[in-house]
Amino acid sequence: GCFLLWLLPSILRARASPETRPSSPLCQQSPTKVSCKGVGLQKFPKELGQGIKYLELSNNFIQNLSGSNMPGFGHLEYLDVCFNQLEAVSATTLAQLPRLRSLLLGSNHLDRNYLANGEAFHLLRNIEVLDLSVNNLESHMASWYISNLTSLRVLDLSGNTMTKLLAGTFQNSPRLRQLDLSNNYIMEIQEGAFEALEELEVLNLALNSLHCVSGFSLMQLRVLNLSHNALELFSSEEGAEPYLLRVLDLSHNRLLSFPELPRAHDLTHLNLSNNLIASLLPDSPHPREFVLLYKEMQRFNKTVRPMAALTHMVDLDLSNNRLELFPFSFFHSLGSLHSLSLARNCLQDVARDSVSNGTELSMRLLDLHSNALRVLPRWFFDSLPHLESMDLGSNSLQPCESQGSDQGKDLGGDSHTSAPGDTCTPFYNMPRLKHLSLSKNNISRLQPHAFNQTPLLSLDLSGNRDLSMPTGALGGLELSLQELSLRDNQMDEGQAALPCLGTLRVLDLSGNHLSLLPTGLSCSPLESLDIRNNNLQTLGTVRSWSHSLRAVSVTGNPWNCCSLGWLDT
Repeated sequence: GCFLLWLLPSILRARASPETRPSSPLCQQSPTKVSCKGVGLQKFPKELGQGIKYLELSNNFIQNLSGSNMPGFGHLEYLDVCFNQLEAVSATTLAQLPRLRSLLLGSNHLDRNYLANGEAFHLLRNIEVLDLSVNNLESHMASWYISNLTSLRVLDLSGNTMTKLLAGTFQNSPRLRQLDLSNNYIMEIQEGAFEALEELEVLNLALNSLHCVSGFSLMQLRVLNLSHNALELFSSEEGAEPYLLRVLDLSHNRLLSFPELPRAHDLTHLNLSNNLIASLLPDSPHPREFVLLYKEMQRFNKTVRPMAALTHMVDLDLSNNRLELFPFSFFHSLGSLHSLSLARNCLQDVARDSVSNGTELSMRLLDLHSNALRVLPRWFFDSLPHLESMDLGSNSLQPCESQGSDQGKDLGGDSHTSAPGDTCTPFYNMPRLKHLSLSKNNISRLQPHAFNQTPLLSLDLSGNRDLSMPTGALGGLELSLQELSLRDNQMDEGQAALPCLGTLRVLDLSGNHLSLLPTGLSCSPLESLDIRNNNLQTLGTVRSWSHSLRAVSVTGNPWNCCSLGWLDT
């Protein structure tokens, strides 16, 4: 009954205006837009009325676009036939679409009949957006399809079977601004393949099989994605003209060293994660197992500082490489750096030279988790006065004791690397630091006032088995700390002495051996409390949170069914 009532308005409209009747009652129609997405069409709907500008036919079973007479489509500007079984497109059909600007044909079978189809495409003189992704197109097929599309601005050829880019592929599409060639099998880019694309701004070559990019010369490009290839070398073309490149993704490759980008002055985001970079210092030898296969590698001037020109760099990701040393001198010229990730490397130490001695870096976010750091000297933090968030999880750092004063402020201050006698890291007197993770650092005991004069908003101490937190360990955080995680530490109530944390709103105590909650929590305005998998039988201090608590997780505790009065609260 509901289905018939829903159809009734459509039936009435169809009877009143037969010339506007959709071919399927499931199509949704407005004066200029028709959507027949996923309604089971097997043929192109020819009678949809006059003035249609937007037509969506995706997720159907259409095999061809053909027809000698298609009235009413002279104003069509947007046509989506993605996810069909399309294998034939007739010139007769396309000739009746003179105003078509966007044609989406992704996920079809356009590798079949590609010669005839490509001939028909020559009529699309005004097409600006074309999607030919996932059509099993080989390199020569793709070239034929776009050989006469002079107005193209956006082209998607991703997910095909292209193995190389031919020199003349884009010669008749000089207005291209966005080009997606990702997820193909491209191993070769012939010289001059991009030469005609003087307006190209965004290029995606991710998920291909490129081994070397030498003489990169797309000066006007803004965004370049080369991730998930097999690159061992990336070098730019020599010359004086600067690049306009702002975003460069070289992640998931086989780069052995930092790429040479002497003229990429506008670069703001650089992703080098998941490569094989073992050192950032000049004159560093390549690992023994690698052989210099390219003559371009041999001509590199190793005295050039690869970061010298990158003065606008904001975000640099070097995670998951093979770095063993954090060289301050390498980042000396990065005056705009906001975020740096060196996570999942092999870092054991930090080092500075005479040039970087006293240098202050501008970064605010620093990720060093999953390394082999045992100590960070005081000068390391003094060189990062603007640091707001730091992830040091999965290392072996032990916080120093502050005793509520500036004691130990100069710990390691005169050494260029960590002194052999240093066994702890000072996390006090860092007025800008707001977020700190020390999870999984094998911290056995948190020293008194370890974070004194460091007004943290969030602190993660999870995964430190048998952690002991004596009275005063969190001293100095009473008026700032909002989120605290002590998850999976297997602590009992004698090891978890918390002060009166007057601003604490989120607390995770799950995965411990607590039979009582810390008494200091009674003055915290908690909104979220996780106490799963402990030894709690009752909650004694919950009354103080009756107006603030919004979420509480309690499973995995041996609750006493005779002491559940706290549930009423």
